[in-house]
Amino acid sequence: MVTMSLSGCFGDEIVIEEVVEEDVEQPRTFVTDKTGASIDVPLIDMTFQFSDVGETGKEPSIGMTSTGCIFFIAMEKVMRSCDYGATWEEVQGPACSFTTSDPYGWVDPVTDRVFNVQMQGLETSWICWSDDDGETWSGNPHDSGTTPINDHIKLASGPWTSAGYGALGQITSNAIYETAVYYCYNKIVGIFCYTSFDGGATFEAGGQIVGLATTNGGLHGAISTAPDGTVYVTPRVETPSVIVSKDNGFTWFTRTMGEDVGTPYPRKNSEISTDTASNAYHVWTGGDEGVYLSRSTDSGETWEQESIRISPVEVISSVFPQTDAGDPGRIAVTYLGSENAELLNESNIDGNPWDGNAHYAPNNVTYHLYITYSLNALDPEPTFHTYRVTDDPVQVGSICLNSGDCRDIGGSNRNLLDFNDLHIDREGRVYVAFADGCTGDCASSNNSSAQDSRDGRGSVYYLAQGPSLLVDYGDLSPVMANPETELAEDCHVVNQCATVDRSEEED
Repeated sequence: MVTMSLSGCFGDEIVIEEVVEEDVEQPRTFVTDKTGASIDVPLIDMTFQFSDVGETGKEPSIGMTSTGCIFFIAMEKVMRSCDYGATWEEVQGPACSFTTSDPYGWVDPVTDRVFNVQMQGLETSWICWSDDDGETWSGNPHDSGTTPINDHIKLASGPWTSAGYGALGQITSNAIYETAVYYCYNKIVGIFCYTSFDGGATFEAGGQIVGLATTNGGLHGAISTAPDGTVYVTPRVETPSVIVSKDNGFTWFTRTMGEDVGTPYPRKNSEISTDTASNAYHVWTGGDEGVYLSRSTDSGETWEQESIRISPVEVISSVFPQTDAGDPGRIAVTYLGSENAELLNESNIDGNPWDGNAHYAPNNVTYHLYITYSLNALDPEPTFHTYRVTDDPVQVGSICLNSGDCRDIGGSNRNLLDFNDLHIDREGRVYVAFADGCTGDCASSNNSSAQDSRDGRGSVYYLAQGPSLLVDYGDLSPVMANPETELAEDCHVVNQCATVDRSEEED
């Protein structure tokens, strides 16, 4: 505030106060309750390390082997880092596809097998795999079940049960491959899922999932599995739903939740994580554009119907929620979000009042990457600790959520495609893979617009310092620190701060 004195011809001295607006940086961290409201609880101290993969990263998958190697799979490339993201190299071999229409990747957390899945048009998928950290590869150029026309491919693995396909799997696990491998895709109006008995080399058992999936278009999210062998697939439908199998994909049933918050339109995928006790956590974007949670403590049989808000109320738009879990109640969630509340009800890209849906976001809306932890997610009153980890936006302007209605705003706004990814390693350390749409001049400028945000660069954040999602590992230490560097005191709000250089005159 500035004060000025006026006197003389105006008689008595008059003090006029001129208001000067001050730039106040938005908070980078939030501690919230199950409604998204702020609560007076100490923030969990965490540091997140950034790594630039150096290649396109649209629709990324991430996984870690027991040796510590990180695999980032997007488009037709398999990128590997065995030094915690300091360097990356391309490692897919001649047994892998050299083109793709849709990419997907998976690292089996039991066997360390790395899967590289590449859709070939709509006809089939070419799946290759490596059992030696990407040094050598085997593959099947036609590895997508029994019939063609497939899209939105997903692959995962999990334990065999003793029922359905698991009865045979109990035999093959000893002789051929230890875990069940699942492959699901969309075929016009249905979800088709297959089970492999030979580690993903072939998929002959399975077919169309009947019921809800067939009546709502068949689009779906990732496959999730639990330690007890339960398998989950999330259909992209109006009412949050999960499709569940307890016999390794032989039969399926459907459960719904979230009618109190619904979903937006258009929408993208929801996702499920499971903890070491096979409790399940379903996350999705609600109708008010917040990120919500429903929990199941009986392996997907029943789900609570009162939705829990994960994202802070300050986040008024969200997309691409991804999740993973460790021990009971310990979960991590990531998503892209915007705090531009001042732009709600302003004109969206169609000239209508903006309601927070990313698909129609005005050209000056900014989206950042958020990571949320909860260490008591099963409690009646869970607490959520959220970090906005990016300094500059991941996207400026709208994010296409309906491939039939994307917009050309200096280039297509479908530059991020359909999803990001989050997984934990054997120590419970969280890794997030995402495509960065705002790089270079877009990132460094203070007035970038939507037309500047058309990249999709492969990027990773991972937990450098903070609590493991697995209790036995306690608090994790930075993996890239060395004797010449130390953590900045305010590291929880500094990117790439696991190796922040400190000058001698600094405290």
